Amino acid sequence: MGALEPPLTAAELDRALTAIGGFERRPFVAVAVSGGPDSLALAILVDRWARARGGEGRALIVDHGLRPESAAEAATVGGWLDAREIPHAVLPWPGEKPTTGIQEAARAARYRLLADWCAAHGCLHLLTAHHRDDQAETYLIRHRAGSFVDGLAGMSVVRELPQIRLVRPLLGVAKARLIALLDAEGQEYLQDPSNRNPAFERSRLRMAATPEGAEMAIAEIHVNGSARIERERALAALLARAVALHPAGFAALDPAPIAAAGELGERALGRIAATLGGAAYPLRRQRLARLCRALGSAPMPARTLGGYRFVPWRGRVLVLRERARAAPPLTLAPGMSALWDRRFAVHLTATASRPVTIRQLGAAGVAALREDRIVLDNSLPRLIYPTLPAIWDEHGLASVPHLFYQRATATHLPALAFRPSVSLFGVGFTVV
Repeated sequence: MGALEPPLTAAELDRALTAIGGFERRPFVAVAVSGGPDSLALAILVDRWARARGGEGRALIVDHGLRPESAAEAATVGGWLDAREIPHAVLPWPGEKPTTGIQEAARAARYRLLADWCAAHGCLHLLTAHHRDDQAETYLIRHRAGSFVDGLAGMSVVRELPQIRLVRPLLGVAKARLIALLDAEGQEYLQDPSNRNPAFERSRLRMAATPEGAEMAIAEIHVNGSARIERERALAALLARAVALHPAGFAALDPAPIAAAGELGERALGRIAATLGGAAYPLRRQRLARLCRALGSAPMPARTLGGYRFVPWRGRVLVLRERARAAPPLTLAPGMSALWDRRFAVHLTATASRPVTIRQLGAAGVAALREDRIVLDNSLPRLIYPTLPAIWDEHGLASVPHLFYQRATATHLPALAFRPSVSLFGVGFTVV
């Protein structure tokens, strides 16, 4: 059946990217290219799509160095791209490689290298060639692992990462159609031996897959995906109604609508904790359920969750950083940028004459302000003060940006902005 599949057309990719949206008038997009048929087909069509709009597509090849021939393969792929005048870059993964968890480590390194290149070159969109067959395999893996219904919605077409957005425009396209495109173009491609290695679960599923099983998986993905989209819309409406997120890194909640929302309220609390705390993994449902019930009690006791305190305050609930869970002090050298406490982007200009340190203001910092009889012109709850990010230099406390305080003799202070790695609302799940 695969040999009879028609090639994917430029018009179809155009329709997919138009439906996704969010690109510049003259788009600058990157495509992750492994040299396999999927990514090469995407790179060819994206290059034509971007050029037709006065933009540019850039192919990014990660040389993982896990096999002796990987450098030669990257050079081969680069030669194919050169022949088509498709701009590209090879990104090596240096250093020692792990002996266990190789696929997971390689995946993490690959996305880190790709995202870093995009950030360094001002590219906002990274396209990957995950296709319909990958989507079906993802569903089967998650189903076997006992994933909740959101996980069984499969991969989203768009996913937000801290530096870029990840776009998967081919999730509705069968792999056979991508191979058919390369055959029609007379384009060679690589075959990754790990794709047929039974040591990996995805490879075992791929070898045992049947067209009927894939069709059933895709049908389930569409049902679950549509249901997930509706839940996310309801969640966004609840968050907009009940949560005020402050650039000082805390939130104020109206507890009543969250407590009354049941499971949706639990999801809201999980999203708040993830946004403020930058947790890599979801919090346990049992803990979210207990906190949600506590919000509906009177009087509500103070609670902790995900590194944050939930404290009643004037009819609302403040969500503020647990001081013991905050990141340790970070020293910034001139010209250095960093993300402190997974929430605050800081940058010290290269023209600064000396380093500075960022850490929580703490009780001692608050006491120092009081001793100096500093009048603070702000509307923040005083409960928040010790948790605020503050800047120190060799002379002591130099600045507390969110209290609009700066010592008169302090100069060349870093720029600081609230940039949580997890968005409160996010781009939303999308399914094709």
